Amino acid sequence: MKILGITGAALHDNSAALFIDGALVAAAEEERFIRVKHAKRRQPVNAVKFCLDYAGIAPEEVDVVAYPYVEVGLTSRARWYYAMRHWYSPGRAMRAIFNGNRHVRRTSAAALQLLDELGIGSQRVRFVPVEHHLAHASSAYHLSGFKEKTAIVSIDGKGEYATTFFGYGENGRIHKIKEFYDPDSLGWLYGAITEYLGFEMQDGEYKVMGMAPYGDPDKYDLSPLVNYNERSFSVNTRLINVIGRRRYQHNGKAYYFSPEFVRWLGPVRNGDDIDDPYIHYAAATQRLLEEAALGLIDYYVGDIVRETGRLCFAGGVALNVKLNQRLLAWPQVKRLFVQPAAGDAGTSLGAASYVAMSLGEPVQKMRHAYLGPSFTTEQCIAACQAHERQPHYETLDDAAVTAATIIADGHPLAWFQGRMEFGPRALGNRSILGNPSQPGMADRINAQIKYRERWRPFCPSILDSAAADIIQSHHPAQYMTITFDVAESWKPRIPEVVHKDGTARVQVVSKTDNPRYYHLIEQLKARTGNAVVLNTSLNRRGEPIVCTPTDALNMFYGSDLRYLIMEDVLIRKEEDAATATAGG
Repeated sequence: MKILGITGAALHDNSAALFIDGALVAAAEEERFIRVKHAKRRQPVNAVKFCLDYAGIAPEEVDVVAYPYVEVGLTSRARWYYAMRHWYSPGRAMRAIFNGNRHVRRTSAAALQLLDELGIGSQRVRFVPVEHHLAHASSAYHLSGFKEKTAIVSIDGKGEYATTFFGYGENGRIHKIKEFYDPDSLGWLYGAITEYLGFEMQDGEYKVMGMAPYGDPDKYDLSPLVNYNERSFSVNTRLINVIGRRRYQHNGKAYYFSPEFVRWLGPVRNGDDIDDPYIHYAAATQRLLEEAALGLIDYYVGDIVRETGRLCFAGGVALNVKLNQRLLAWPQVKRLFVQPAAGDAGTSLGAASYVAMSLGEPVQKMRHAYLGPSFTTEQCIAACQAHERQPHYETLDDAAVTAATIIADGHPLAWFQGRMEFGPRALGNRSILGNPSQPGMADRINAQIKYRERWRPFCPSILDSAAADIIQSHHPAQYMTITFDVAESWKPRIPEVVHKDGTARVQVVSKTDNPRYYHLIEQLKARTGNAVVLNTSLNRRGEPIVCTPTDALNMFYGSDLRYLIMEDVLIRKEEDAATATAGG
């Protein structure tokens, strides 16, 4: 059976994923093709076309289309709860009661129109809506490979109305235990603070997480934002997660917090510095999220975790790697699977996997996130020949050896190979790589290549043979979804990938998952003594990760990068190419 999952109801991160006979064959985010970060208000046209082309199937061969949003009926508690909690905005509350989630109706209609435009046929194909948080839950549970009874958690901004889901999986079925509803959203609370700290909501939350270790969480008490106990929580909508006229407005922008909130904490932050008091607000927010989430998780699914040791996590908040580290630190957690595309992009995958299981087709374990397009060496050469900069290039006998030499010599390297990653993390196929033992490497990449805040941390990719020594754990960590404490003996050896708090968001690389990248790190170890490479995504600030060779070349010439390897092709900037030619 051929099951296509598509997003589209969300205003961001639209994507497509394709399962054939229970195997995840392809998945991609629309932003990578149209070069607009998060692809806001865009249907996943190119993502769908890619999935079908990669699998070699015609549009009319798709059997089922899964969609990660459903209409919520009038009798649902969610609609009435939303209306009650938003009664300060009577128009919005009444619309919730009498018109429901009309946004889902509009976007579902647009999705059906897309199926007609792509030749799939909205009248021919079976179109199956799936609850948003069930899609998140399925993306984690059904792709985890766990066979035991498994606790499942999904926390994000908002689905239809639900913001938080607790349940469990057993024998392939997902059982719901508890949901919380808008405006009681830990994801949106964190997002509102993200806005307040000067970043874009639904984009800059990871910046708040990166800023938090620079602050003191005890310096300011942010507990008035949430009324929390072990079994429940409610957000203070006089301060945050507000709508309508209760929102703070400045320069034509309406924020997700109130004027009262600004009077309490001070003006909205702007700029790129890590400054007082805002670093302390970031630290306090991170702790508030962790304590509330951990308490709720323990209350609703703690018994299941203690029974089997298995926990799956998805939703946008599951990308908070500091929270995940604390989850993994629970002695009862033996295995934690965080869906690498935990945000809304992953709901295309989750909706499709949920429908597959519902139709009696077992879903296979997700073994890697390399699910996007790939390009041959010949296609990379053709891109060089067609590019306006007419780059000098040379073909390589062993790209990994050349790459390791460049990195060991102290140069950042753009590294493009294999299939593009699905999800927000570059995992060695669309990456900028550097020597983590060379002082100043992180600052150089931030300032001259990524053009982003200097305090932002970088991640290490580590050979599986060295991981236990460096991160003091044998837990799987192939997707950069968890931070680990770096061993004291390793901190001075790889300082450029150790964050302020002594942790690192690690990718453990195996030869099975990515043999070419593994070979590169082996070669780097032979030159530096460390089986570690600094890894960050191949993009500049505000841009999606690159997809095609032309994207890589454009990014290369738009930064201070000097070396780019695409498959078996090495491109140097003109001055380096001239030096190499003269030396030869």
